[in-house]
Amino acid sequence: MGTARGDLLRRFALAPVRGVALVAGGLGLALAAGSVAAAGPWQGGQRVEQRGSAHRTGAARAAAAASAQVRPVPPPSWQPAQDVLLPAASAVGSTAPLPTGGGLAASLSTALSASVLGKVSASVLDGATGQSLYASDADNPLTPASTNKLLTAVTALSLLGPGHRFGTRVLSPAPGRLVLVGGGDPTLTGAPTGGDDPQASLATLADRTAAALTATHTATVTLTYDISLFAGGARSPRGVDDNLAPIQSLTVDEGRIDPHTVENAPRYGDPAATAAATFVRLLRQRGITVLGAPTAGTGPAGAPGTAPATASNAAAPSAPLAEVSSQPLSEIVERMLTDSDNDIAETLGHQIALATGRTPTFANGAAAVLQQLSRLGVPLGATRLTDASGLDGGDAVPAAVLTRVLMLAASPAHPELRSVISGLPVLGFAGTLDNPSYTPPSASAGLGVVRAKTGTLKTVNTLAGLVVDRDGRLLVFAFMSNGTAGADAVRGPLGSLAARVAGCGCR
Repeated sequence: MGTARGDLLRRFALAPVRGVALVAGGLGLALAAGSVAAAGPWQGGQRVEQRGSAHRTGAARAAAAASAQVRPVPPPSWQPAQDVLLPAASAVGSTAPLPTGGGLAASLSTALSASVLGKVSASVLDGATGQSLYASDADNPLTPASTNKLLTAVTALSLLGPGHRFGTRVLSPAPGRLVLVGGGDPTLTGAPTGGDDPQASLATLADRTAAALTATHTATVTLTYDISLFAGGARSPRGVDDNLAPIQSLTVDEGRIDPHTVENAPRYGDPAATAAATFVRLLRQRGITVLGAPTAGTGPAGAPGTAPATASNAAAPSAPLAEVSSQPLSEIVERMLTDSDNDIAETLGHQIALATGRTPTFANGAAAVLQQLSRLGVPLGATRLTDASGLDGGDAVPAAVLTRVLMLAASPAHPELRSVISGLPVLGFAGTLDNPSYTPPSASAGLGVVRAKTGTLKTVNTLAGLVVDRDGRLLVFAFMSNGTAGADAVRGPLGSLAARVAGCGCR
């Protein structure tokens, strides 16, 4: 490897997922040649079944980045390093040779018949035309696990727009009375944040609230909190689950008892009450006297602690005393997909329900996803959804639907969906695919060039994403395995299947 090419690859090895994901024009997809995103931009929580070397913080993140610099993984010889900066339309467009169905069948069929995969289905499409190149039971709905999040992501972006932000506000309906209004921000944190476009923080909201109160010479207040934006039961129909907090419109650090945990984390039973208590503590630290404990508001819209249940709360009874806004939805979607974050997914499911005029519940969010995908032209077949995260084993999605959803996200007609592609984990380097169990020696051809969403439940393993093959053709794939013994035995074969698509040429 030449010095210049080696330097370029090393830079990509340390880049965040977003740094190598997309450029404007064509399909807008740029895939890293040798290695990308050793440490992604997020610290989030995926469920324990998808644990890997997920994103760390502080010294652990620095150590991970340092180790990535010397990761001995060669780039695929067929993908020149300089091409990773080019849009897919020019670098991997329709002029590259097209794999044949017979060639893909020869490469994939034997591997798909392995007994360890259990019940299996597969779909491979041409990324330039959408032509089906290979299908094996592709219209039969199987449990998708977290590949369900692809459907949630596309729906949320198409309905709300990539620039949409979720607000958390403080109202003052009367002197000395404060109302903390939850706007359904799934990424609200209690810790101070910084940067050019920081994650919304209760600490920042407390700073702004205290400053506004001081400006009006108000030093003593009472606080109620409003979570009326989301209706219905907060707890998932699956019951208590350390992989998912109760879904409320006011939640800090995803309701985690220890905000530094990233997986299988014990949660507060009432995240909204905990968030309100945290806000009271932060106000007191800033010299504001808060009388008593915070209480949940009741009464008609406009009463303390209550605001109209709309997606934006635009008709709240008074202008906010202070507010903070989330990062754009595009970045939230990237985080959800990279880390397979269930809390973000289910909160977005509630926001999707609101955006379609439904009461925000788990079931209504799932119904709204199906309705919107149908409107977008995705042939859903026998798809059925019960949630927005894929945690529920009652979900059923055909492999052909997963590939069509990915085609939609990569389409030049839908630039608003591009963060679905930029948020996909990268095999061997980023997100839930930064996990050795996905990268046995037989998967080496896919390292750094396979971008895909993982899905894992106890007997379910799925993988759906995109890859540039050795001829420079952009391909879309989905492999679904149900009824298997466990993730450790199946992840390697799934990674190897994706690598076969990447490396075979298949003609």
